[in-house]
Amino acid sequence: MSFREKALKSLRKIHKYYRYRFYFPHLYRKYCREAVHAGKVLFLEMRFEELSHSFHYLRDRLRESGDFELSEAYVRFNIARGKDYTDRVKYALKEIASSRFVFVDDASIILSCIPVREETTVINLWHACGAFKKFGRSTATKIFGDTAEELDRYPNYGNLDLVTVSSPEVIWAYEEAMHLPEGIVQPLGISRTDSFYDQEFVAGRKEKLYKAMPQARDKKVILYAPTFRGRVSSATSPDEIDFVRMKELFGEEYVLVCKLHPFVKEHPPIPEEASDFAMDAEDAGLTIEDLLCCADICISDYSSLVFEYSLFEKPMIFYAFDYDEYCDWRGFYYDYPEFTPGPIVKTQEELFQAIRDCSDHFDPSLVIAFKKRFMDSCDGHATDRIISYMKNKQLNKTI
Repeated sequence: MSFREKALKSLRKIHKYYRYRFYFPHLYRKYCREAVHAGKVLFLEMRFEELSHSFHYLRDRLRESGDFELSEAYVRFNIARGKDYTDRVKYALKEIASSRFVFVDDASIILSCIPVREETTVINLWHACGAFKKFGRSTATKIFGDTAEELDRYPNYGNLDLVTVSSPEVIWAYEEAMHLPEGIVQPLGISRTDSFYDQEFVAGRKEKLYKAMPQARDKKVILYAPTFRGRVSSATSPDEIDFVRMKELFGEEYVLVCKLHPFVKEHPPIPEEASDFAMDAEDAGLTIEDLLCCADICISDYSSLVFEYSLFEKPMIFYAFDYDEYCDWRGFYYDYPEFTPGPIVKTQEELFQAIRDCSDHFDPSLVIAFKKRFMDSCDGHATDRIISYMKNKQLNKTI
């Protein structure tokens, strides 16, 4: 590393230290001169330009009740730069300072760096179910993660009053990853999964797919939904499926819909000759919630969406062609070969055979046991329990 590179790195460290240890906390204290609004709820979106689906079901319920003042803030962490980022954080801090409840669904260095006032309750809905690939403090020894020293200096899960998870089984993993004491992580369920128990919602998702892909109406649907590779800021997606070959083998019975991780910017192209068989869901504006309701088979790898899909008790295939590399990169909370409720395949031919076997050899008992273990609190009433928690907080903490 050259002298100039070392100097720039040192300047970046100093700048980060000043912002998160002094400047942002100072701004927050200034904004706290305004009183907390008794019924104000802030949804703090850390990464995306639109509110994550993790928030939608709860937001709609709170809006329908008419008892709350709803607000949103968009930080665009690791995406916005310079003055744009600073302005976004300023706005978020001002909204946090006057909010009775703050909801987040991801890591938040912003919430963690400020002295959150006693009147404010911070709830992390988390954006994933179960506990699959490691995150947070659990990755301190992995290539993917920051060092424990860096995570202690700039924590991402500070000031949390509640973290909702999908089952009692996974509490330990979130306490480890978020470095939290007992009692904060609670198995109230994941709010957005309540929609999967609404038959009208599920039927509407299928019609949405058929409108975007008419040929799917008379065929079975294969969902291919891998997680991203690499780091969040430069995420890529695997490109390990021969779409043309897959069409030749399964095109008479199935269609294929690809849903890549939202961090992935460059999507592997689908060949023109397979365009009547396979579709990129982003091109049609289809969400992962839409597709989980429609899929007859889910092919994934290390994505936590398999927990949600288990609610439908349908076949899953785990296409883990880079399993050894991924273990070194990020790692898992549970032993992967024993944990997965479906076949693990590492080559395309094994994948194709697993699809063939789904019709005759699918054992639903494996998925049902998996659902019971990891999704036991996702029973269609998670949002009721979260709102009950909020009302109890309002009664027990006056402003």
